[in-house]
Amino acid sequence: MPTPLPDPTGPRRRTLLAAGAASALLPVAAGGTAWAAADADDTDAADPYDPLLARAAAQLTGGDFDPADPDFAAALKVLDTQASGWWRDLDRSAGRSALWADLSPAKDPGNFGQSYTRLRTIATAWATPGTSLSDSADAADTLLEALRFLHAEGYNTTRPESGNWWFWEIGAPRALMDTCVLLRAKVPAADLTAYVSTVAKFCPDPDRRTNAPTLAETGANRADKAVIVALRGLLARDAATLTLARDGLSDVRDKGKNSLFTYVTSGDGFYEDGSFVQHGSVAYTGTYGSVLLGSAGQLIALLADSEWAVTDPKTSILYEAVDRTFSPVVFDGLMMDAVRGRATSREKAPDHKDGAVTLTNILQLADGAPAAYAHRWRALAKGWMSRNRTHPYLSLVGVPALARAKAVLDDHSVPAADRLTGHFAFADMDRVVHRRPGWALTLSLSSQRIAAYEAGNGENLHGWYTGDGMAYLYDGDDLGQFGDGFWATVDPYRLPGTTVDTRKRADIGTGGGTGTYRPKNTVAGGAVLDGRFGAAAMELLADGSTLRARKAWFFLDNAVVALGADITASDGRTVETIVENRNLSEDGAPRFTVDGRRQPSHTGWSEPLAGARWAHLEGTGGYVFPDDPAQPAHGRGRTRLNALREERSGTWREINTGADTGGSTAPVTRRYLTLWLDHGTSPTTSSYAYVLLPGASATSTALWAHSRPVRVIANNATAQAVEARRHGLVAVHFWGPGSAAGITASGPCTVIMRRGGDGMTLAVADPGRTGTTVTLELPSPVRKVVRADDTVTVTPGRRPVVTVRVAGSRGHTHTAHLR
Repeated sequence: MPTPLPDPTGPRRRTLLAAGAASALLPVAAGGTAWAAADADDTDAADPYDPLLARAAAQLTGGDFDPADPDFAAALKVLDTQASGWWRDLDRSAGRSALWADLSPAKDPGNFGQSYTRLRTIATAWATPGTSLSDSADAADTLLEALRFLHAEGYNTTRPESGNWWFWEIGAPRALMDTCVLLRAKVPAADLTAYVSTVAKFCPDPDRRTNAPTLAETGANRADKAVIVALRGLLARDAATLTLARDGLSDVRDKGKNSLFTYVTSGDGFYEDGSFVQHGSVAYTGTYGSVLLGSAGQLIALLADSEWAVTDPKTSILYEAVDRTFSPVVFDGLMMDAVRGRATSREKAPDHKDGAVTLTNILQLADGAPAAYAHRWRALAKGWMSRNRTHPYLSLVGVPALARAKAVLDDHSVPAADRLTGHFAFADMDRVVHRRPGWALTLSLSSQRIAAYEAGNGENLHGWYTGDGMAYLYDGDDLGQFGDGFWATVDPYRLPGTTVDTRKRADIGTGGGTGTYRPKNTVAGGAVLDGRFGAAAMELLADGSTLRARKAWFFLDNAVVALGADITASDGRTVETIVENRNLSEDGAPRFTVDGRRQPSHTGWSEPLAGARWAHLEGTGGYVFPDDPAQPAHGRGRTRLNALREERSGTWREINTGADTGGSTAPVTRRYLTLWLDHGTSPTTSSYAYVLLPGASATSTALWAHSRPVRVIANNATAQAVEARRHGLVAVHFWGPGSAAGITASGPCTVIMRRGGDGMTLAVADPGRTGTTVTLELPSPVRKVVRADDTVTVTPGRRPVVTVRVAGSRGHTHTAHLR
């Protein structure tokens, strides 16, 4: 029997508040088991449905395991605690209007959707040996009555959709079908027919949105619906419905237009550069992308070796996605927040839990993948699990995931892979990831193509600036930075890396449905050289403000240089650039040093640090403020660096009031150190320059500031450029025709050039996607072309000319190797 894959329903993507961590991660996979095999053996060998139903049940319960094993015992306890708590609170009275008091009335879509999820958890405990509800006749009878109640009061064929479509078409039907799979021997035929008919009304196929029949389902939603339709087909014992589910993955209906097994060039799905987009314009690898990976993989496993087996040869795209899409955005098991969209506002879905879901999905996919893929992924997962002791993976998942994870950890033939290193420019979703052995930095950009944020259904109320160049610094020694109360307590006006107008903002996304904000700029993205170095840029056209800025970042081995130029506004408000806003946890007071002088460590300390050359925060790294050619020689004080230690309190409810994900009103308090540059009121062509040295000591930061291994060559409205002599590297973003660092460009582009013993390597991109060709005149002689993309033409000579055909390349990098 193929290894089953996870249950990526509502708690995966929506992380239902009521479900909690245990049930949200519980329905993940286990291998073929004696339990499932015994169930299948009791059926007619010729019956094609019962073996698959047994397999589907094993996906939910984990099948056979040793309850005496401490890890399994702990997971059982989590399941039992959650299920028995809801069991105790379940209203069994004759006149009830809801199953639980906090989910009343049951007719409300959010309430019946969450009620089905709780019933699934109770049913899972009933079907899992070792819980207090295992095989309880009372539990089974009560569950059957509860299903009848929800059907009568909330979810049936007589009701039209209202409110959030997701509850009707994905959330409720998935939990209902799962519960019926677990209770299949107990559910009366008439009841099962009623439930299957209801699901058939609201989720008839994976291809279309039921409440908007002209809207084709894409990405994760299509994958989710395919699983629902398959479970419905198994329970109804309907071959045609199972065929519909399988074909939905490949979009047979529309000749593959929305197939999950293809690379897209616009809209939702996997892109060849590793990007993943959902909702048309949102970078969503960490939630919707993971759901697609899990759901599609699950259905492949569920239907394997049956007459409905998935045979699409392009399923290899799922395998490729692990390496090019997911691996770069997972740091020691944490899913990077830059690709989690509005999920960052969900109290019950911090980065380590979404990371655990993705890790689970990858391990499950490995069981059916070719050996070369599987071995690499298991080593990758082992590295993540071994390094993250802040949030141990085995404590985050339920029974079904444990056997597979423990097998990997105990297998000495599987090495623990080192952290991934390199530079990754995800041009198709406006994200940049720079990874070094001890740290990673991720940029969240936005443009006309990719949303600055998504908000709605009460989620992500303060996400205004998350796509304005926010820089997420991940440190291998500080894995709680963004997952430890960060979003509930951080000053949302001072996100690291952003340049902001300090105007007061109103909550966003308070109404029903979700919406996105896409700014008007075209430039967002950059180039990558040798998979190691990078340069990126973004034109900031602020929402609801006259603020404009030209921002650039340059990524080296041990440093990230950030430049800002042409910062202009006329609204009579202060404009700031945020260098850092570090979460120091509940009681942190790390040493903070400026130009060799230790600064006060008490909360509430604040001081202007005009003229500072360098600063260092213990446990995080260094900050250097180099000479900025945009400032006059005597104008260093104009940078106006400021520092603040503060204790901030907030609640998750303040940023998420969602029906099923809304946060609690319990106060959360964290300490922060904030560094920002004050550009003054209504600045005119202001600028900034600073360098991040992640993981550096105070001594090495001081030496770096003194030796200046990287120089800022230009920082103006035409070009922003740096030179790193040790690497033989110059990098420039040209905002228009001009010259900088010895390079002349005919128009907007990003250029990285490196000279070494084997010649010159060159990387060029057009992140604005406005050009057809760009011509560069280089400062060093070129005798011949060693290698060049077919879009690059080179005229050798003392002043070589390179012409790059950028039209149609969607901001991706063009490269050449010259001598």
